[in-house]
Amino acid sequence: MAMVASGERQASGSLGDFLKSRRAALSPTKAGVEDWGKRRRVPGLRREEVAQLAGVSVAYYIRLEQGLPHNASDEVLLSLARALQLTSTETEHLLDLAKPSPIRPSADARPEHAHPHALAMLDAIGDKPAVLLGRRSDALAWTPTGHALLAPHVPFDTSDPRTRPSLPRLLFLDPSVRRSYADWESEARLFVAYLRLISGKYPDDSRLAELVGELCMKDADFAAMWASGRVGQCTAGLKHFEHPLVGALTVEYQLWLQADSPDHRIEVYSPANSEAQTALERLSALVREKSESKPGQDRNGARSIGEEQA
Repeated sequence: MAMVASGERQASGSLGDFLKSRRAALSPTKAGVEDWGKRRRVPGLRREEVAQLAGVSVAYYIRLEQGLPHNASDEVLLSLARALQLTSTETEHLLDLAKPSPIRPSADARPEHAHPHALAMLDAIGDKPAVLLGRRSDALAWTPTGHALLAPHVPFDTSDPRTRPSLPRLLFLDPSVRRSYADWESEARLFVAYLRLISGKYPDDSRLAELVGELCMKDADFAAMWASGRVGQCTAGLKHFEHPLVGALTVEYQLWLQADSPDHRIEVYSPANSEAQTALERLSALVREKSESKPGQDRNGARSIGEEQA
């Protein structure tokens, strides 16, 4: 029980922790603060410097760093965001931490399930690689080639919330998935930044708290990335793989949000170059070969194409 409580603190973080991390990350030079040759114990801004830049009293800012917003106005919070040079996503996170929505539904009310409209979209995507991700980046469903690209050694079936693959757990705790990313650190930082963003929106999500607590305890890299306080929302970019079945390839990805399930998103992959096109065609051929060898199996009954290799 103590472990879960600790995880909840880790996952939700706090307004104070976030302000401290962003203050430490902003150099006086970048902030336009006169240093006057003063000796600094840390490279970031002092609390009084942030207060001056934001136009609030030092005492008031200290209370905010203590996690006591006292109904801070949007004007004050946006002034702090400007003073700390926060991105739009970081500003959104600051507002989530300081002014959580009183009408947000409980994150634990029911297990996450793929919406029929999202499943229809995956079916329309067909043999292209894609995955439907839940709030905590669980794989709620994927196309056969999406499964083969991201985790060919795990079961294809995602219907049971208790056993479906968690992409953050795979990324940090599964050595084969970790090796499959040519730029693992960049990929990992994106996942951690997104989990922190979601943690601010759903501070009562005990499953998310357990996930963050587990990863902090089991993986030092995750713990260090989480402690950095970075927040991010990535909607498009590149992923570089050293894939166990088809070798090196680079794909472009785009995230599509679901209107019917706003916390869910479909990640769609396309080849970034001719070499990746060839590699994805080979991967699709492996998927078709496996499907033809096991006829009559539906989306939930399919086996992993990497089972024989596991």
